[in-house]
Amino acid sequence: MPSSVSPPFPRRLIVLALLLSLAIGALFARAIWTLRDDQQRFAERTSVNLAYTLDQAIGRTVGALDHSLQGVVHELGNPAAMALPAALRDKLLFDNSLRLSGVGGVLVLDAEGHIVIDSGSAPARQANLADRDYFRVFQGGAHTGLFIGVPVRGRLSGEYSLPLARAYYGADGHFAGVVVGIVRLEHFNGLFAQLNLGPQSSVTLLRVDGTVVTRFPDSDGLVGKSLAGTANMRAVQAARSGTFKGTAVLDGVPRQYAFRHVGDYPLALNVAQAVDTVLADWRRNAWVLGSFALVLMLGCVGLAALFARELQRRQQVGVRLAQAERDLRTILDNVPSMIGYWDADLHNRFANHAYVDWFGVGPEKLKQLSMRELLGEALYAKSLPYLEQALQGHAQLFERTVVDAYGAERHSIASYVPDFDGSAVRGIFVQVTDITERKRMEGELFEEKERMRLTLQSIGDAVVCTDAQGRVSYLNPVAERMTGWQAFDAAGRDVDDVVPLHLPGGAAVQPSPLRHALAEVRPLGPTRGVVLQRGDGQRFDVEESASPIADRHGQVTGAVMVLHDVTESVAMAQRMAHLAQYDALTDLPNRVLLQDRARQALAQARRERQGLAVIYLDLDGFKQVNDRLGHDAGDHLLVQFARRLQEATRASDTVSRQGGDEFVVLLPGIGSADTVGPVARKILAVCEEAFLLEGQPVQIGMSGGIALFPQDGETFEALARCADAAMYAAKRQGRLQFRLFAPNGAHRLVR
Repeated sequence: MPSSVSPPFPRRLIVLALLLSLAIGALFARAIWTLRDDQQRFAERTSVNLAYTLDQAIGRTVGALDHSLQGVVHELGNPAAMALPAALRDKLLFDNSLRLSGVGGVLVLDAEGHIVIDSGSAPARQANLADRDYFRVFQGGAHTGLFIGVPVRGRLSGEYSLPLARAYYGADGHFAGVVVGIVRLEHFNGLFAQLNLGPQSSVTLLRVDGTVVTRFPDSDGLVGKSLAGTANMRAVQAARSGTFKGTAVLDGVPRQYAFRHVGDYPLALNVAQAVDTVLADWRRNAWVLGSFALVLMLGCVGLAALFARELQRRQQVGVRLAQAERDLRTILDNVPSMIGYWDADLHNRFANHAYVDWFGVGPEKLKQLSMRELLGEALYAKSLPYLEQALQGHAQLFERTVVDAYGAERHSIASYVPDFDGSAVRGIFVQVTDITERKRMEGELFEEKERMRLTLQSIGDAVVCTDAQGRVSYLNPVAERMTGWQAFDAAGRDVDDVVPLHLPGGAAVQPSPLRHALAEVRPLGPTRGVVLQRGDGQRFDVEESASPIADRHGQVTGAVMVLHDVTESVAMAQRMAHLAQYDALTDLPNRVLLQDRARQALAQARRERQGLAVIYLDLDGFKQVNDRLGHDAGDHLLVQFARRLQEATRASDTVSRQGGDEFVVLLPGIGSADTVGPVARKILAVCEEAFLLEGQPVQIGMSGGIALFPQDGETFEALARCADAAMYAAKRQGRLQFRLFAPNGAHRLVR
């Protein structure tokens, strides 16, 4: 077969043109890469200089505030300074602190964490900060000197600030409290905002333990987040200053970092320029240089193309045809199906190599055989009806099981396509594809589906499946019981109609979590707090979860929702929550609920400048009832007394049993002895009528003590002690009476 041979001289010119093109590309690539290195070095120097400047500014702010805190600690130990009037004392303590830029205030906490002196409020705000990390670290003795705490958000302003704290000690050397200064994070953000680092770049101030103090931009969502253990944080902790490249954990953006530790403080600062921003100018220049280089290279390649075209014209047509035939043969021999052509007499004209695997007969030998000889009498008889239809011009497609030359059983799908010459059929194209593996997988899929069906029917939770539009496609038996729907009735209906979910105390239908899973394409974890209501009114407290179902291409085809019946556990939790706040015998508020209501009533009384009364009651002769009639009768007496006591008080009052036969009555809006007297007489009248115990009347009395807010105390604990003392005075003075607390012990009889 003739072949085309290129002349040596044109071939050498083509090689030379290609080499020249590569040399031009290499030269420009080196220049572009050198520009890239220069751009990165310049950006690194800029970041280092900015980090140093910010380090100095932040260090001055922290150092100045720390120096001021040391001054406050010193003055707290000066009795003469602390004896000054509050206004003069605060000016002495905080004058230097409040002049510092960015300082939000200074607080002095006592040994229990209460605010005792406040630079921003006189008198000091009523708050306890014992739960803050800067208080706990000094209280436990784990730290000395300056401590920089975790950033906190102001409860009123909503703004973040950084606490700096030092402990102060009493004359005996014991821990006396903490002085804490607050630096507003907006002060640091103001410094960072003056830098123009470009898009996706940032400046971050951190504690050396990895806690984010602030980050500009996008500070609020990251304040307090811990980066401890990340590769970038380990690099910052390994040295006092330096540079490195890394990918940010917070947003996944590659950046070039320059960091410094702020003075001797446990703070670190990093200036991070996004690699994309640093290389933006370089990329534009690279595009220009690369485009120019490409033009030159294409010019060289164009010359090579002219010579290649000339060489192609000299190739022989026979070579192309032979190559096409070899390609076709190669393709057909590698197709995983038997492909052949049989003439109208069913003699072979063409066969690919797959016939060897199936029948053990090569293409050359096959051309000498008819289809009857190849298939054998039995298989030929089964195929003959399809062959006759194909020879009549009707395409055939059918499945067949064949035993190959090695004795293995193969499932196949056969296709007979007529080859027309005008209206006559001159032969048929035969394609037989092995579907043995597909049949095996279909069987395994059927078994897997059956296992899944039996599993879903046997589990104790309700399972609901839908299509991608939220229409029900499956309910397991538990779901049928809980929803009241049969699976065949629910099929095709909207999931919110079949599974209506409600809030525990309302009638509004809640959106199904299954719809959220479809919309957000993510699983929704188990969630309690919803109620499933059947059509007949029966309700179930359920724990819901849902997940989308995707096919192998990632397309969502439906979703599954699981409902776990938690009705009994919810009822038990509600009962336990009630018992935690109410007396088990009388169902009156217990000590815990009384203290909570007392705090609320005292807070309201302070706001509205009203009074408040606390009455302590004790039954006279209760022990004799227990001894004479037994404890069951005593319990019955307490229940009757509690009911009468509630009827004798207002709806806004709180009646509480403290234990045994002791009761406490909280009376908001009562501010004087004149107004509390009628209430006391009404309560005392509760015992005028005899109590019926075990069928016999029992007469019993009571004694009580009264304390008033704010005369007798500012807290509930103080008022309770005063009322208790007055009650015992009433018992000593003859019982069956109420006494009003007096500081000198001469508790006055209430008439």
